[in-house]
Amino acid sequence: MADLFQTLPEDEQGYSAKDIEVLEGLEPVRRRPGMYIGGTDERALHHLVAELLDNAMDEAVAGHATRIEVALEQGNRVSVRDNGRGIPIDPHPKFRDKSALEVILTTLHSGAKFTAKAYQTSGGLHGVGLSVVNALAQELTVEVARDRKLWRQVYARGLPQGPLEPAGAVHNRRGTTIVFQPDPEIFGAHARFIPARLYRMARSKAYLHRGVEIRWSCDSALLGEGDKTPPEATLHFPDGLRDFLQAVMGERATLVPEPFAGQAEFSGKAGRVEWAVTWPADRDDGFTSSYCNTVPTPEGGSHEQGLRSALLRAIKAHGEMIGNRKVAQITGDDVLGGSCALLSLFIPDPQFQGQTKEKLSSPEAAKLVEAAIKDHFDHWLSADPARASALLDRLVERAEERLRRRQEKEQSRKTATNRKLRLPGKLADCARSGADGTELFLVEGDSAGGSAKQARRRDTQAVLPLRGKILNVASASPEKLRGNQEVQDIGLALGCGLRKDFDVNKLRYERVIIMTDADVDGAHIASLLITFFFREMPGLIEAGRLFLAQPPLYRLSQGGKVAYARDEEDRERLLEGFGGKGKVEVSRFKGLGEMPPGQLKETTMDPDKRTLLRVVIQEATDLDEDGTERRLAEERVEQLMGRKAELRFAFIQEHARFVTADSLDV
Repeated sequence: MADLFQTLPEDEQGYSAKDIEVLEGLEPVRRRPGMYIGGTDERALHHLVAELLDNAMDEAVAGHATRIEVALEQGNRVSVRDNGRGIPIDPHPKFRDKSALEVILTTLHSGAKFTAKAYQTSGGLHGVGLSVVNALAQELTVEVARDRKLWRQVYARGLPQGPLEPAGAVHNRRGTTIVFQPDPEIFGAHARFIPARLYRMARSKAYLHRGVEIRWSCDSALLGEGDKTPPEATLHFPDGLRDFLQAVMGERATLVPEPFAGQAEFSGKAGRVEWAVTWPADRDDGFTSSYCNTVPTPEGGSHEQGLRSALLRAIKAHGEMIGNRKVAQITGDDVLGGSCALLSLFIPDPQFQGQTKEKLSSPEAAKLVEAAIKDHFDHWLSADPARASALLDRLVERAEERLRRRQEKEQSRKTATNRKLRLPGKLADCARSGADGTELFLVEGDSAGGSAKQARRRDTQAVLPLRGKILNVASASPEKLRGNQEVQDIGLALGCGLRKDFDVNKLRYERVIIMTDADVDGAHIASLLITFFFREMPGLIEAGRLFLAQPPLYRLSQGGKVAYARDEEDRERLLEGFGGKGKVEVSRFKGLGEMPPGQLKETTMDPDKRTLLRVVIQEATDLDEDGTERRLAEERVEQLMGRKAELRFAFIQEHARFVTADSLDV
């Protein structure tokens, strides 16, 4: 029956050295663009422009450029120009036959941002931005103006179409210009840049650095009817994020007349932070938009944590100072969740999650931002008591509403789960009140249940020991089913009803995990439990909430090295990995009840280390001779677990030839 519910591993035969492929140059980018820009969709297409704009902004933030030009032209072409220092064009020390420009354009992980010599803070950190754009461009032209000379080189799909050549003298021009057209082989023949999206991107960059002027232009023929994107615009915002927030809020009324906005240098460390926060007068949720070195971080990160902590600590201190006891129940989500906030951080060598830099993971950013902003928020609150009082009242109201909703949810759950009190002390429930993140482990016997209770995470993991092998519901009568204590215990513990009364929204746990011994008896018990859920709660499987734990059968040790094997085949594979001197001690677990709680936690129950198999139903169907459709899963369950023994006997006869001595556990 396992073929109905589990996916077998792929065949590993025929795998040899000839199957190992080595990709050189920019070929990895063209072969797997998703690894570098997150895909080939519309978002990824526009990410190419973001990479070029980030490079230009790095020059501006470093103080070497004051102007950036972004233009969308006919033929789906984009140009980005800055008046910075210009990419170096002299020969590279490691590649004497290539200019530094060509190395940057054709070599992954090349650039000037791996150290702080050329850029103290920058958004491009991995040295892949420009080379990735080049690899994914049908055509790319680069022009560099340095020392009153202009240099030009043309590329196609990452390959230079000729050497870097001088293009004449220039006297009032310096910096780098990139003009490119994305490759339709990568993004599709109908992929097009959206003027409004590029304009918003350019405008946001101008807000993030007060010292830069961004000149936007777009061919008017590319602006569709109703498109309010200007064909030309000069973007320069002396008040930075304050201007940004005012533009975003528009006519939306705010709780406070003036936003909490400012900027601060970090004490004793390079970098700075800028912020602008306000609270809307309506009750709708707000937003938080954060950036690091002008790169958007839509998934937030450590700098947002710092902002949240700074606002929370300051508002609590203010509430305690004026004697408002209710301030103690306010959380960071109450403060920031109801606000409209913009945050821009500049630090050397930031750490991001993923190449597309959507989340900041630098641990020091939280402390830096919190320390820089908290004192400013303290002064902002104390400077206007009426403003602070209005904000405090709103936050207390928000906290009380959150607590009321949580109490209603807990009361609803208690009402739905009061029946668990009828269980004879078997269910060791978890402490968390909501279903999110919780798990119920179904184990066989009090011995295994005792080990599991000691190994579990009490906050999120519950354990229900079952007595012996559960009833085979596929062959039991309705009367026997209703009278079976184990079946009733499972139903009461889950709280979601059986058959037509099943409601997945009433399920008390996010996951239900069958955890049985790693032997034949354990597999039989798991099959009985799967059959129970298939017949009585099919919606649980369809919702993807039923899982099988994978406890080990063997423990292998040699000196300080320890490994766990699921079965004999896994044991032999692991034995080959033990080298050195000394005998490898191999012990077989008699069952979960004999496994020390620490080992059970490490191998089977710890969410950070374990392996779970999700139980799924194969929706395969077939037709009878009269044309009636039948579900093969239902047919197989009836064949193997149903009342007719002759069907099982016929199955055994048909498949006996596939059984080998190694697969028997006798």
